[in-house]
Amino acid sequence: MRSWRVAVTAALLFLAPGAVAQDVTLRSPDGDVEIEGTLLGFDGRHYRVETVYGELTVDGSGVLCAGPGCPSLSPFVAELRLSGSPTVMDVLIPALIDGFARRSGFALERTTPHAGQSRFTLREPGGETLARVHLRATTTDEAFADLLADEADVALAVREARPEEVDRAREAGLGDLTAVEQSRVFALDALVPVVAPGHPVRAIAPADLAQVLAGEIDNWQALGGPDAPITVHLRDAGSGLAQAVTDRFPASAEPRAGAVVIRHRSDAALADAVAGDRLGLGIARFARTGNTQPLALTGGCGFELRAERRAIKMEDYPFGAPLFLYLPRRHLPGIARDFLSYLQSAPAQIVVRRAGFVDQAAEEVAIAEQGDRFANAIAAAGGEVALPELQRLVRTLRPMRRLTTSFRFRPGSVDLDAQSRANVERLARALEAGRYDGRALLFAGFSDGQGTAASNRRIAARRAEAVREAVEAAVADADLSRVDIGTDAFGEAMPMACDDGRWGRTINRRVEIWVR
Repeated sequence: MRSWRVAVTAALLFLAPGAVAQDVTLRSPDGDVEIEGTLLGFDGRHYRVETVYGELTVDGSGVLCAGPGCPSLSPFVAELRLSGSPTVMDVLIPALIDGFARRSGFALERTTPHAGQSRFTLREPGGETLARVHLRATTTDEAFADLLADEADVALAVREARPEEVDRAREAGLGDLTAVEQSRVFALDALVPVVAPGHPVRAIAPADLAQVLAGEIDNWQALGGPDAPITVHLRDAGSGLAQAVTDRFPASAEPRAGAVVIRHRSDAALADAVAGDRLGLGIARFARTGNTQPLALTGGCGFELRAERRAIKMEDYPFGAPLFLYLPRRHLPGIARDFLSYLQSAPAQIVVRRAGFVDQAAEEVAIAEQGDRFANAIAAAGGEVALPELQRLVRTLRPMRRLTTSFRFRPGSVDLDAQSRANVERLARALEAGRYDGRALLFAGFSDGQGTAASNRRIAARRAEAVREAVEAAVADADLSRVDIGTDAFGEAMPMACDDGRWGRTINRRVEIWVR
């Protein structure tokens, strides 16, 4: 009580004299300290009160509440409001709520009070209501707006928060949406170019795809297909998928005059339209390709990248689209925190995968299961990558297994991308849990082919060391001496993609994790 009184007394020094009583008054048991204000929320333990000098969070165990706004304390029913894209609200989040309820032994009831809204009620087996989870299916833009307006406790987004959204959240007192404790990747998806089944074109170069979306290539003949116009299928402009496409291909927002672009109101409608259009090309989600035929990504060197589960998880496929969860800087009810923790668990990752998305569970992949990586390394080796270097790479990696946890960087930056930042946290938690105790963990750095082989090895080595340091810094409580952690670098020796364009070079600049 003394620590609470000290904190509140310090805050009260800023109160204006003669403040008018509002709908709640929080008093210390001895009556010496009180706070008057408007109740913004109560999570079963903490009151959030808007006062004349700003918002306060007060531990309810040390105060008495008086006034018409005071919540009922017995029994307390937690409320959690989630707002986000139909992409995740329609199937994935309901499946995760169901998984959480089953794992916790709760009964679950679903109702639909309004179109686009669902309510899940969690109850004890005896019938006592514990929590209600409210889902609002809307656009990613609206999800962030709901978070800023205090109409949602969690925003679920199919893209990263934009700088202006981060700024507005900070100004509204919601904290830093880029901070680890306020933003998480909870599942993975990808953007996939798709055509109708049986289409003669089976692969496309990323640069050509960008030109198609910009309207600069408008005939299939330019892509090795028939002499026929291309019809482009995209999601409606306000959707998270359309925004993700624009982020990757800026010119798609305003294609050249004459380009034929059809926009659709749902992922399913887009997939159905492409499947029935022999001249169509669309950008779909990996989780919602329907009956379409996905196109592989290729380049001048002949390497092909396909939107497959492991490739997306490893970020070997260049058009990954993580799904984000954003939280304000405030207390949530205990059961809500338990649900958010469950989203990062192994059982939840199984649910993610069954719902058609890509999970984040770390897998170990033997070199024999990784396709033509060594063959590609030999085929792509130039005069500067000598045979002894390739032999060293084989000797080092052959007895090990690659983790599906990889690290890549923002284009033109030394900063890790969003999926890789999430991987730092996941690997750190695995080290804390002792998952790799008694084993060797190698951070292997690779580069693109720009510059000399020697300089590329040095760059790759610095990146590998930087990622290792980031992971070790994120470990809160673990004896890392029980893990043989090392770094190595092979530069441009084992490219994942053709190095003749921006997309391929981005994929080739990476840090892989190998275990033994």
